[in-house]
Amino acid sequence: MKIVEINSVCNGSTGKIMGDIERLSINNNLEILSFYGRRKGYSDIPCKKICNNLSFFIHVALTTVFDIHGLGSYFSTKKMIRILKDEKPDIIHLHNIHGYYLNYKVLFDYLKNEFSGKVIWTLHDCWPFTGHCAYFTIAKCDKWKKQCNKCPNKKQYPISLLLDNSKRNYELKKEVFNGLNDLTIITPSIWLEKLVKNSFLNSYNVLTINNGIDLNIFKRIDSSIIRKKYNIPNNRKIILGVANIWEERKGLKDFIALEKIISNEYIIVLVGLKKVPNNTGNIIAIPRTDNQESLVELYNEAYVFVNLTHEDNYPTVNLEAIACGTPVVTYDTGGCSEQIDSTTGIVIKDKDINEVFNAINSLSKLNFNNKKMLKRIDKTILFKKYIDLYESVMK
Repeated sequence: MKIVEINSVCNGSTGKIMGDIERLSINNNLEILSFYGRRKGYSDIPCKKICNNLSFFIHVALTTVFDIHGLGSYFSTKKMIRILKDEKPDIIHLHNIHGYYLNYKVLFDYLKNEFSGKVIWTLHDCWPFTGHCAYFTIAKCDKWKKQCNKCPNKKQYPISLLLDNSKRNYELKKEVFNGLNDLTIITPSIWLEKLVKNSFLNSYNVLTINNGIDLNIFKRIDSSIIRKKYNIPNNRKIILGVANIWEERKGLKDFIALEKIISNEYIIVLVGLKKVPNNTGNIIAIPRTDNQESLVELYNEAYVFVNLTHEDNYPTVNLEAIACGTPVVTYDTGGCSEQIDSTTGIVIKDKDINEVFNAINSLSKLNFNNKKMLKRIDKTILFKKYIDLYESVMK
């Protein structure tokens, strides 16, 4: 059996997921290769970059002006297809096919008319079944159920500053993405599975396989030294937040609001942030880091991990905190509530900052024990389901 995975990047949460699946496949004696669009590739497993800088910038321009994201990168996609024809995989496993690197129309034309194997598609957000956006929770938009038009998220990723092509995008995706034989859709959360079943992709078989994390990395350790590294006061409890990019949907404004009501007992530490606007001194910003050791130390040293994201699917940061023995306070966003039970944290239903602070204050009165949850978040156990899926679709 030969497998090819395709994703926009090799880093970030989706890139790590693709890499973890590839490594586990190799350990199970499967032949597998990853294609990626941008940034750096893996150094320890086979991967091929399919997009160059010129193609990327042209794709950005086409998206920004004409709102036709996913329809650039024609020649890069043709190049990838030529390699696919040489590789002759039995299974093509798609991840994010958006991200300024791939032409989905060209790809699906190949999958429908020339590829004779099986296709698995892991959806990491809602972009495949909308006319523009990756998420629509903040906008409270349900046009995606019938027909996108006049998109309220036009200036959100993938940003279009001029034209609104959401109606045509929706119609084209509906036409292109449907009609593919032997396609199985995977979602990391039940929340997203339900959305897919209410979308124009509802004719396909949809399964949920939760994301997992490496419990050999994210675990309980002695972490007190991390306070000195980042000048975190020893006498204040750490309220930790982590994001790759602190955009609006990740809840930066909510943390700034939380800063105004916390007592001197606490200090907020935000990882992935260079500077805090209008900071009064109760928030410490730590730039994004690829140093997992420092991140694990921060998770361990934190009194609580707080996730105030307004739009998300199945965030791995919650799982990382749980694995490190730190309770989680999170909004009831996307699949977040599926990750939390009475042993690991508290879910805030109404996105109320005062309720967040009340939950933080109540932590010392509750008994948290993450041991029961560890098997539910172990990537080795969870991603083995992909290996089982590969084998089952080939029978």
